[in-house]
Amino acid sequence: MPVYQAEELNGHKYKTHKFTKAMFNVGSLENHGDHLPFGTDCLVSYLLAKEVADHFDDMLLLPPLYYGMSEHYKDFPFTISLRYETMTELLRDILLSLHREGIYRVFIFNGHDGNSAPIEIATRSVKVAHPEMKIAVQDAWWITAGQLLPPGTFEVWNGLGHAGEGETSIALELFPHLVEMEYARGVVPQLPPHADLKWKFSELTNTGATGDPSKATKEKGAAMRKVLVNAVVEFIRYLDSIDWDYQQLRT
Repeated sequence: MPVYQAEELNGHKYKTHKFTKAMFNVGSLENHGDHLPFGTDCLVSYLLAKEVADHFDDMLLLPPLYYGMSEHYKDFPFTISLRYETMTELLRDILLSLHREGIYRVFIFNGHDGNSAPIEIATRSVKVAHPEMKIAVQDAWWITAGQLLPPGTFEVWNGLGHAGEGETSIALELFPHLVEMEYARGVVPQLPPHADLKWKFSELTNTGATGDPSKATKEKGAAMRKVLVNAVVEFIRYLDSIDWDYQQLRT
């Protein structure tokens, strides 16, 4: 079925087609080592979101957001960042606009760790102000993929890392023409298991990448793509089956 991209619609098409839910992705424009494009976080999350939207005739796909909160990556060029406050208000404005348009079911596909806090604040505040809003988030696909794939799929650090094995693999699957594997270098930091350090990225690596991108393959990326899209599609179909009524959620 067609993907209904908001930027391509006109007034007539919008009024004559019934949209009950919307999806948008959030990325970043920042350094991803010497081997991945600056827009990796947006490209991955948008292409996955677009593939998900292809399964739903009532889904409106909003344009990709290439900017995110990337202050902790700015020691590596080329990084363009929004402030936390700006990112939070941008997300709130999008959600409130959807509410005004009568679209109360929203799925957000996040592609960047720095957006997690702004997404949390924006979505919670809109939900409290408008309880009829139903908002779901795929906040960290890079973690979800490792949870869904068989153990041993990844060789280093369970595929984790900024521009690491997992992210480089899915880039090889989704946009291989933008990947230059000959420059793939990373560092695996020894992070504490029971605490969350608040770091600047330059404290963890001198390459602009963590993990081991040299272990990335297109085959791993294809497996990641499949399980992620299937998981989100299945989840949204489940929400549709219960009319997005949280009180009916399975335990």
